[in-house]
Amino acid sequence: MAAGLENGHSKVLLNVDDVPRRWYNIAADLPQPLPPPINPATKEPIGPEALTPLFPGEIIQQEVSQDRYIDIPDEVREAYLRLGRPSPLYRAQRLEAALRTPAKIFYKREDLSPTGSHKPNTAIAQAFYSAKEGIEKLTTETGAGQWGCALSLAARYFDMACTVFMVRVSFEQKPYRKHMMDVFGSTVYPSPSTVTEYGKQVLKETPDHPGSLGIAISEAIEVAVQDDNTKYSLGSVLNHVLLHQTVVGQEAKLQMEALDLYPDAVVGSVGGGSNFSGLAYPFLGDVLRGEAEASFYAIEPSAVPSLTEGDYAYDFGDTAEMTPLLKMYTLGHAFVPPRIHAGGLRYHGAAPTLSLLVDTGHVQARAYDQISTYEAGALFAQTEGLIPAPETNHAVKGAIELALEAKDREEERTILFNFSGHGLLDMEGFAQYLQGGLEVA
Repeated sequence: MAAGLENGHSKVLLNVDDVPRRWYNIAADLPQPLPPPINPATKEPIGPEALTPLFPGEIIQQEVSQDRYIDIPDEVREAYLRLGRPSPLYRAQRLEAALRTPAKIFYKREDLSPTGSHKPNTAIAQAFYSAKEGIEKLTTETGAGQWGCALSLAARYFDMACTVFMVRVSFEQKPYRKHMMDVFGSTVYPSPSTVTEYGKQVLKETPDHPGSLGIAISEAIEVAVQDDNTKYSLGSVLNHVLLHQTVVGQEAKLQMEALDLYPDAVVGSVGGGSNFSGLAYPFLGDVLRGEAEASFYAIEPSAVPSLTEGDYAYDFGDTAEMTPLLKMYTLGHAFVPPRIHAGGLRYHGAAPTLSLLVDTGHVQARAYDQISTYEAGALFAQTEGLIPAPETNHAVKGAIELALEAKDREEERTILFNFSGHGLLDMEGFAQYLQGGLEVA
């Protein structure tokens, strides 16, 4: 239970013992079976064995598990404690006052991890399972760099090497994220790169290619499959990643219970789906089991409108067509996103479990342009004193819009969102916003 309530319930703390001991798996409560991954050659469902070149065995078992809960190893939980869990819950009372809304707005502080985002929640778990199997090196992609930083930290924590392919536009926009990965000892390449065959192919066709997460995934997979002592780690989309993040929502449930509240609306930004799902899925499980009522809002950039304008169809997870086909909302695996600053939200698709829940109507998707999200982030900074990451700006925007809708209807609603990352290494985007040079996108 909560260890402290301060400043008129503006902050809710938990005890160390409140850090979850199990991850929650939404697969156990989905309203209908999840469409299986498909072999692109045979068009038949693939088995778990098809994933062994990429992932350690325990991760594969978690990916296909239908168990509602999966135990968190003691070593992972200890790492969670060292890296900042449990995280506090805050009430945004100054933002509420500025909006003059009757709504109560709460946010879960996932920016307090050493790398500044929610990403270590799964990075630590994935690195642990790889290290347990004797793997010496991890490889991955990263958009804005939050995931690359988290996996770099986790790999170093468990004494492994790490290679990161960072989308080229973010490599140029966010040099300090690259420097953070360097400090942890990782090797970082701008993607498309000259170190993989696929990267060279892309650069030959388009020398100034800005990159995409799909291309970076292809490069990371290419490296992983060529070395038996290397495994691939993914920062979002697949279900094992999302279930690791549910430590966020489970803690938030305890904190809301301490206030004798339950959210009417749960909000998160969406690129692949990990930070939204991490907060929302434990609450969504309650709703799917008929134990509670709430609405869920997945917020994405209008420049990359996978959930709001994409097709719900089978597609590749990467650009080079190296992955199985996944049933998801997608803009097409060849999609090249605009150079928006929310690099973590530039993926062409979305998590299969989240896509299914959008398709069934259990999650509502909304899209906002870049300038309006920065406007929301600036207001949040001016009222709450925290500068959000560009990705987190989208969740802030979604929460503000819901609070204003409650104001228009004179409704007292409880809104909860994931403050998934700080923006202290993203100030160039805010500088452009303040100078009037930010593109709408």
